[in-house]
Amino acid sequence: MSENAVLHNCGDFGILNAIQMALADMQIPPYKATIFSGIGCSGKTPHFIKTYGIHTLHGRVLPFAQGAKLANPDLQIIAVGGDGDGLGIGAGHFVGAGRRNVDMTYIIFNNAVYGLTKGQASPTLKLGMKTKSLPQPNMNNSVNPIALALVSGFTFIARGYSYDVRHLKDVVRKAVEHKGLAFVDVLQPCPTYNDINTKEWFQGADLMDPNTKRAMPRIYKMEEQGYDGIVRDPSEMNAKMAKVIEKSNEWGDRIPIGVFYQNEHIPTYQERISARIENYREEPPAKQQIADSNGKTVTNIERLLNDLRVDK
Repeated sequence: MSENAVLHNCGDFGILNAIQMALADMQIPPYKATIFSGIGCSGKTPHFIKTYGIHTLHGRVLPFAQGAKLANPDLQIIAVGGDGDGLGIGAGHFVGAGRRNVDMTYIIFNNAVYGLTKGQASPTLKLGMKTKSLPQPNMNNSVNPIALALVSGFTFIARGYSYDVRHLKDVVRKAVEHKGLAFVDVLQPCPTYNDINTKEWFQGADLMDPNTKRAMPRIYKMEEQGYDGIVRDPSEMNAKMAKVIEKSNEWGDRIPIGVFYQNEHIPTYQERISARIENYREEPPAKQQIADSNGKTVTNIERLLNDLRVDK
């Protein structure tokens, strides 16, 4: 991380603090939580949180994190990564994860640039925007992370802002407590490379109220405007999803944060496995003995082979 980023308060620090505060609020013992990260400015997050932590490969954080949760469903799993890591090279894993609905949380540090590799346009940079390190304006349309998470099948979808740490802490806690796959898109200024979506821009320094002559913040909390994204009955699902798409397209002078969608009526992947393997929760892979004291395998795969047998 550059000295310039530290002096101008990189948004990573706010996200890190929010995660730490959420875990502390929930009183989750360090040995019962694991933080996974990909490659990018967010990659060091596991190093700064007193839990188990694994720094994985570029774009591959979700397969690692899902595997850990399925091996040991008692762990609280939080995966973190940048917008380039998760929505560029990792986009296929993002969509695939939504289909499974593994009970875990995925947080994207969204600053619209590849901050670690000198500020190239990431998948969330808007069409036609030219940040300081781009020789020409961005030629690609941007990904809408909220809408993509919805159509992929994530059952909890929220957005936070890295400079509102207390609100972000509450959002992260709701995500971790949700039964199913939770996604939190965190908007964060990159003071080193994104000179458009700055702290001042989010605070609305260029939007003056004609009456008060004060800045009009772009960020607003949906819950304070009466928005409710919780699906309390399956019959509400389509209407709630339509509202998510509508809200996710708000950008420019007004940008919503908070919980867009929450649906706990969809079976988790762990529940689907338990329907096929009766003792999965009692004896998941991480708790099974695979060798005796002499290192000799005690694994019996006869049942697995029987399950895979195709009768002619």
